[in-house]
Amino acid sequence: MLGEHVEPAGDRDGDVQQGELVSPFPPVRGRPVNGALRRPASDWEQRYRRIVIISDTVATAFVVAAFGGFFGVRDAANWHEKWKILAFGTELLVLGALAVSRSWAPAVLGQGAEEFRRLGRSLFAATVVLALGGIALTSRNIKLWIFVAIPAIALVTMTARYLLRLWLHRQRKEGRCLRPVLAAGSPATVRDLISRTRKFPHIGWQVEAVCTTDGHVLGGDHLDGVPVVGPLTDVASHVSRDGYRVVAVTPDPHWTPDRLQRLAWNLEGSDAEMVVAPVLMEVAGPRLHVDAVLGIPLLRVSMPAFTGGRRAIKEIVDRLGALFLILLFAPLMVLVGLSVLMDSPGGVFYRQRRVGKDGREFTIVKFRTMEDGAHGKRAGLADRNDGAGLLFKLRRDPRVTKVGHVLRRYSLDELPQLFNVLTGSMSLVGPRPPLPEESAAYGPDIRRRLLVKPGLTGLWQISGRSDLPWEEAVRLDLRYVEDWSLALDTVILWKTLRAVLHGQGAY
Repeated sequence: MLGEHVEPAGDRDGDVQQGELVSPFPPVRGRPVNGALRRPASDWEQRYRRIVIISDTVATAFVVAAFGGFFGVRDAANWHEKWKILAFGTELLVLGALAVSRSWAPAVLGQGAEEFRRLGRSLFAATVVLALGGIALTSRNIKLWIFVAIPAIALVTMTARYLLRLWLHRQRKEGRCLRPVLAAGSPATVRDLISRTRKFPHIGWQVEAVCTTDGHVLGGDHLDGVPVVGPLTDVASHVSRDGYRVVAVTPDPHWTPDRLQRLAWNLEGSDAEMVVAPVLMEVAGPRLHVDAVLGIPLLRVSMPAFTGGRRAIKEIVDRLGALFLILLFAPLMVLVGLSVLMDSPGGVFYRQRRVGKDGREFTIVKFRTMEDGAHGKRAGLADRNDGAGLLFKLRRDPRVTKVGHVLRRYSLDELPQLFNVLTGSMSLVGPRPPLPEESAAYGPDIRRRLLVKPGLTGLWQISGRSDLPWEEAVRLDLRYVEDWSLALDTVILWKTLRAVLHGQGAY
């Protein structure tokens, strides 16, 4: 069975071979055998939580000690009186704020942006309290703690959290630190959930059992390798007996409001978290709001934001970010330009017409990676197209130069597009800019990609780039258009660096 680990008789922890590297997190157990209850799945969660708490405490203490030691020598006469009080107070404020804001809750650790949002809110609250305390005590040194110490604590703690998350994600790819999931819904929606959890193991879900309306599926007693353990009416009893950590409720006509409420009541007192998947699977982030109207919980979906204050902030960030990156990479771009000139005859840059926001065409600028006159040879290579859908791509394109292969692998050929961002025709993050002939073939749905500026990077790039099926690339672009936020842009920019270094899907 998928995800099942059969343990030998006896204590596995006491039977470690010499030289074997043992993770502090045990592998997730499968379903109980012969009625025996599974080992509590929350063991690793508590261990990971303790590691995060220790990491935050040590990081905060290190920054406070280093900061106080560096600036305290300037006021050595009062060091023992004032600086130690500020240092101790700052440590308590930060750790207290983290505890009050539930930044160490297992549900938010290791996944999503909520972990970092809570961490940021905690540090902001500590800053406000520290500032008010400094005003009350008329401390002259409080500005240094507010504008230097707290930002340094934020940088160190967030970096430590990110490194711990990378470690956790590696554990999950190896089958450890997974939450056993019982999926309950229609076979079609459950199958989609199983597919997504297998594709993205870093989320930490492993569907180990399925409940359907009548407890059966066509073709046997398994759904995509996961056993069907019973009907939807028996969900709570399976959780009570087998100890699943997540109950994922997917759409099915069986789930009326009364039945969902009764299931929530029946799960009270267990360690299981109930998660209900709405019908609007591709709408997420800031557009979803839960409101209580006349005592009825309603899922409110706001309109996508294509204008307004947040878009104005995005424009400012794009221009300033592009200017900073141009200055940062200027020596590299000069070196790349010289390499292109020395490698093959032709110009340094390649210019091409692309379609931008609202269907307006603009000229995109890239470093030349193909031999001169390559576009005229495209028709003769049409039968070798490896691209998906409307895209034309060749994994081994004979027109690409030696330097071009390197530039494409690490996306260095796209650096001149920073000038497109600076002039306003592109954004740092957005959908892929299509060719005019591609745009002309778009249907009404796909044309929604043109409601925003195309991006230098986007969800398509951090998810596999040219290796993605056409339908998946379109889905990701439309998801970005619908669910855009400043936080999502930040995550995409951060993950772009890793995607570029790995070179996955670049050819």
